[in-house]
Amino acid sequence: MLTGSLADLPVVFAFLLQPDSGASIHEPSAGELSRILLRWAHFVAGVLWIGLLYFFNLVNVPLMKKLDGPTKKIVIPELLPRALWYFRWGAVVTVLAGFSYYGSFIVGSNARNVGENPGVWLGEWLLVVLVLYAILYFTIDKVNNGYVIAAVSAVLVIVLIAAILYLLPHADNKTFSIGVGGGMGVWMMLNVWGIIWRAQKKIIAATIEGTAAPAELARKAFLASRTNAWLSLPMLFLMGTSHGDYIIVGTK
Repeated sequence: MLTGSLADLPVVFAFLLQPDSGASIHEPSAGELSRILLRWAHFVAGVLWIGLLYFFNLVNVPLMKKLDGPTKKIVIPELLPRALWYFRWGAVVTVLAGFSYYGSFIVGSNARNVGENPGVWLGEWLLVVLVLYAILYFTIDKVNNGYVIAAVSAVLVIVLIAAILYLLPHADNKTFSIGVGGGMGVWMMLNVWGIIWRAQKKIIAATIEGTAAPAELARKAFLASRTNAWLSLPMLFLMGTSHGDYIIVGTK
């Protein structure tokens, strides 16, 4: 019976591919294919990046607390350089693919539909995201209290939401959701490169040399990584809302 069913597949596919069959199967246009590939790259790199983020926070941090000095000298040079390479470059690909998709297709389409300039919308969004990140960076760099950093991060997210609503009053749900979630993603990538990696490469070098790295380096990397872990939760929620499962503002 299975053999007979498989034999019918070419006939079924031939029917579906007929222009006048009324079927929904068709080859993607160039524009559709570019969107597919951008989203695919965004998803794959995002799974890699956020998966390693959760690994570091939920597995690696508790493990390192239990290892003695000689064991760390073996584990850290073998584990962290490789893991952090995929971690930081996964962040870059995730953000660049997402930014390309957001700027080229979502902001551009929404802005033109309401008679706005897409470049202005995108520029205003990016400026707000970077200015707010400067505040977050300064806070993580200068404050050694996780609760204070969490409170500042929450306020910055609220300001980001308000700024997008104010600057892009005609934004649809997709533009708004990815604007807020993507903004947090940019903050997270900048934390990876500006704080976590800068601290960790010094820690790795000191471990290889057999010297003690300054305690504040590990603490700063931990606070930035933990901030990213918490920011990832609303960011991932907004990825879901951007596709119409739940409408926050405007329309689908």
